[in-house]
Amino acid sequence: MSVAVACAIFLTATDRRRLKKVAWGHKSEYRQRVRAQIVLHAARGRSNAHIVRETGLHLDAVRRWRRRFAEQGLAGLRDRQRSGRPSSFTPLQAVEVKALACRLPAESGVPLSRWSCPELAREAVTRGSCVHEECG
Repeated sequence: MSVAVACAIFLTATDRRRLKKVAWGHKSEYRQRVRAQIVLHAARGRSNAHIVRETGLHLDAVRRWRRRFAEQGLAGLRDRQRSGRPSSFTPLQAVEVKALACRLPAESGVPLSRWSCPELAREAVTRGSCVHEECG
């Protein structure tokens, strides 16, 4: 049984600077920070097993981000587009329902102290913000 060799990572000064900013930045998303740390460890010549011990991540995650960086550079660390169910609402419908939800029901003439999901959906249908099948 052969052992897979880890992808060698070589960083430009610009990439190293960007990765350090993400890896240690307080405003960075956690998942981006972890990915940047993996690449920085790999660029120091550390093995995947060593990175796993340092970060506490799963070996598959370390392999994935190391490989994607080796193949695509910084762009490989971004989330890929995911398939999924298309949105049921137009952006305008979503804004209208959110605006309604942010107001007290009494302002709309509904005798409630707060909105429940069914009551909010009913009011959105009444106002024409969406049709019954979308909201209900």
